[in-house]
Formats: sequence, structure tokens, C-alpha cells
Amino acid sequence: MKTTHGAIETPFFMPIATRAAVKNLTSDELKELNAQIVLGNTYHLFLQPGTEIIKKAGGLHKFMNWPGPILTDSGGYQVFSLAQWRKIENRGVEFKSEISGQKIVLTPEKAIKIQQDLGSDIIMVLDECTGWPCSKEEAREAVQRTTFWAKRSKAVRLKPLNRNRKSLLFGIVQGSVYQDLRIKSVKEITGIGFDGYALGGLAVGEPISKAEEVIKKTVKGLPADKPRYLMGVGRPEQIIQAVKSGIDMFDCVIPTRNARHGLIYINPKFEYRKPKQILNSNFQNSKQKFYKEIRIINAKYKRDFKPLDAECQCYTCKNFSRAYLRHLFITGEPLGQRLATIHNLAFYLGLMKRLRSGIKQGKF
Repeated sequence: MKTTHGAIETPFFMPIATRAAVKNLTSDELKELNAQIVLGNTYHLFLQPGTEIIKKAGGLHKFMNWPGPILTDSGGYQVFSLAQWRKIENRGVEFKSEISGQKIVLTPEKAIKIQQDLGSDIIMVLDECTGWPCSKEEAREAVQRTTFWAKRSKAVRLKPLNRNRKSLLFGIVQGSVYQDLRIKSVKEITGIGFDGYALGGLAVGEPISKAEEVIKKTVKGLPADKPRYLMGVGRPEQIIQAVKSGIDMFDCVIPTRNARHGLIYINPKFEYRKPKQILNSNFQNSKQKFYKEIRIINAKYKRDFKPLDAECQCYTCKNFSRAYLRHLFITGEPLGQRLATIHNLAFYLGLMKRLRSGIKQGKF
């Protein structure tokens, strides 16, 4: 997948840099982890520090000192999940800032302009994200509005931050768990034509079995020669199942958020000689996990001087023991969160590397 700031091998996982930073890590540490791309949050960056400051800094890449590609979302999900008050109309979304309480109107055109001012490599159109539970009528209205906004987003012709740069524009498929609405949304969004396509409105509380079914059937309608992005879904077993279904791009707060709470992932113990053992597992079934989770504050790690994962080559595992990390968490030392975050991202990015290797070898 080619962008102005470099090519990305698929499938890939995007660490979340919500406010122009992956929590607890520097850009150099992300590079050492071989992160190919990060995800910035349009909603938060628009509210603080504001696009004018980032634009004057030379764009988001320079502002956060990140040389690789950046994807920014449109802010639609954050308006849905965070805004104190919101009003959704065909013209756009009116909401109150969570910082100042000021009323703000976000239109499809404004969402594009904000992202272009940020200098994003991959821009997401504004969509209407529905939560769960969601009636079919609510989902139908969201599909219609998402299509309407997508057409307006595609029609926008604004000057990018740098004339030599060309951002990719992605459309978003909605429809909640209703398969006929998903198919309708796929036809409408692909009919408009975008550089890539995302599945939105999942991982918002719906039953796992329904999400799995939506992904498998919806992906079939998306162009095979365009990137397919599953937004916000990111447990390791979910990623493997989604890759098997044809998904190329992932983002999720799980590895970094869990790291900050002392939940650490241990590398998968699988070989590509037996891929079906994993790929045929349920979409999310803890009894069939191919990895382990360590709660580092547990007393049993007090005298455990082994690394988190003997197979892992990240900075944390090469230099520190489980006992030391437990000590950091128990005493509230911020270094504990940093070291856990490094390892969890190494786990996720390493998993993606294994999947890419397996695909190249024709293992699944």
C-alpha cells in the first residue's frame, strides 16, 4: 500500500496516537518496534491544540516527529462516543466540545479540510456510527446519511498541506449487524469510488457472533484490489480471523490500554505448519486463545526473574524481568507502563509480521 510517506506491507496494525502521541512512547521507540503507520484522532486534535497550530508546525508528521504514514479518522466515532451533547442532521453533526463546552458543527467537508490541514496520508470520510443496541430503522438512516456524506466528501477539492503530497481517501461501510443494510452500504460506497474501504460500526457492544458474520459477508462485496480496513477491532484472535476473511488494516486501543493496566500479552505459540488450529477457532473464544495474558501485579511474579517472554526481542524483554515490572506497577512507577506498552505493541506488530510471512508462504 503506497503513501506519500512510504509503502506499507499488509496486513498491518496501527498503534493509536490519539493526541499526536502513542501513550508513553516516543516516535523513535515506535520506529524501533517497526511500526509502519500510526493513527491520529481528528476529533481530539481539532479540539486541542487545534489544526492551525499543527499546520503552522508543518503538519502532524513534523509536530510529533513521526516520519512514516499517518491515518486520521474523521471524528465521527468520537462525536458518537464522547460528545456531551450532539445533534445529527444531513448537513453534519453539531456537538459540544468536551473541553470548553462550545458548540461545534462538523460537516463532511470540514472533516476533510481538517485532515488535509493535519497532513494526513490516509483520510477517512465523516460517517454516522451507530451504537448497540441499534434498531434496523436507526441503522437504515445511518447508512443513508453515511452515503450522503461520502458523496460530499468525495466531491471536496481542497488544497493539501503540501502540493507534492496526495492523501488517500477511504469510504466507510455502515449498517450495524443487519446484513441487507451492510450490502446496501457496500454497493453505495463502492459506487462512489474510494482509495480504500473501511468497516465501521463494529466493536460497539454487539454480539461477537454477529460481528464475525458481518465481517465475513461484507468483505466479499469490497473490491479485492483496494485496502480493507476493520475499524476498532483488535483482539489477537479477532485479527487472525479477520485477516483470513480478507481484512488488511487494523487499529485498536487494546494493546496500549491493557499495558497501562498491567495486562501483558505473551507471544503466540503456533507454527504455520498447523494454521488451521488457530484460523478455525471461534471469533473470540477465550478457551481457544493461542496466546497467554499475564496480569503482572499478581503475587506469583514477585520472585519471577524471567523475561516477560523468552521469545520476544523487544527492549523490555531483553533488559527486564517480570519481578521488576511487577515492582514498578506495585509502586506506581510510570516506567512500568512504558515497558509494558513497548512489549504489548511488539507482540501485536510481531503477530502481523508472522501473518504477512504466512501469507507470502501460501500457508493460508
